[in-house]
Parts: sequence; structure tokens; C-alpha cells
Amino acid sequence: MEEINKKFERCQMLFGENFLKIQKGKIIILGVGGVGGHALDCLYRSGVSDITIVDFDRYDLTNQNRQIGSDALEQYKVEHLQTIYPGIKIINQRIDENWIKDTDLSQYDLILDAIDDIKPKVELIKKYYKKIISSGGSAKKTDPTKIEYISLWKTINDPFLRKIRTMLKKDKFDKSFKVIFSSEVPKTVSKGSFIGVTGSFGLTMCSIAIDRLIKKI
Repeated sequence: MEEINKKFERCQMLFGENFLKIQKGKIIILGVGGVGGHALDCLYRSGVSDITIVDFDRYDLTNQNRQIGSDALEQYKVEHLQTIYPGIKIINQRIDENWIKDTDLSQYDLILDAIDDIKPKVELIKKYYKKIISSGGSAKKTDPTKIEYISLWKTINDPFLRKIRTMLKKDKFDKSFKVIFSSEVPKTVSKGSFIGVTGSFGLTMCSIAIDRLIKKI
């Protein structure tokens, strides 16, 4: 017990009695790439004891500029991350629209959405918008100071979120819903990415999650 207390001593000093709320949080992270992986690292180091991660992908060379664990080439992300973060639960599963429809995620306090496919993201928002902390597009940008957490309906300079908005409007979804996004104009049309931004998205996601666990929102 002394070792556990020492490990999180500085978190306990910072959060005080609220640290117990953080420890008791039950969180699932959908997608553990450049954003979700850093959210996982932050939550784990902050004392959250019940974390589940979902992903189906294996690491390859193109992941190594931004993803935690990506030195383990060809290994499944969730399986390798479980060796780095002992005690987390893993689901090796492609996150598609049908999986979101068929899977009950209501048991979790929070759902961290780092999905980069439009259809499952839209389905997730419609089904669980009150429990989600959702990420917009983090690629093609270089300035982490442009990251904000605001209403989805007010986001700019994010073609990915623009498509999400369009599909949600088509499905008559008009709820108040916030997302993590960057107002920076994309620097390229290709899949360029910078860990200074993708990692900051994940850390922002973690910070919001910690705040919501404390406030029980």
C-alpha cells in the first residue's frame, strides 16, 4: 500500500479528497493511436484504476512519430499497451458503426472518443453524447495553443468535424455537445502529423475526463 500511495503522492497532494473520485472512475477509450494513447498514459499515471481500451490495429513504422508503444512493430496495439500499463482491460476490436450499435457502453462513467472514422463516431455521439469526451482532427496541424474544447456546432478549420456535423444534422441530432478541436488552418492536405498537437489532444482529453470525474458529470 505504501508503494501505491508513493506512486500517486503528487496527484493526491494536488487533488486532495477528490483523488478518490479519480481512482474510482471507470473509463473506456475508443482508439489508442496518437490521441487515445496519450489520454491512456495520462489517466493511468493520474490514478484511474479502471480503464478499458479498444482498438484493432497493429503498430507500423508510420505510427512511430506520434504513438506510445509504437516501437513494437506488427504487434496489436491493445496487447502491447497492456504490457506497458498493467491492469488495464483490452478489447481487440474494429470500431465500426455496427459495433457501436450492438455494444452497451452505459456501464462506463466516461467514453473517450478518439475514433477517426466518421460513421462510428456519429453513431457514438447520437447514442452516448452525455458520456463522451470526443476528439476532432488532430493531424495536419503544428500549434497546440490553438486547441479548444467548445461546442461542435462552433468549430472551424476542421474538415473532419464538418462532415460529422453534416451527418448529425441529417440525422436530426441537435443536442449541445462539445469537442476537442484545433482552430488552426491545416498545414497540408496529406496525413501529416505532429506529436506536439496529437499528444496535446490526448492530454486535453485526459484533463477534461479528470475534471468530469471530480464533478461527477
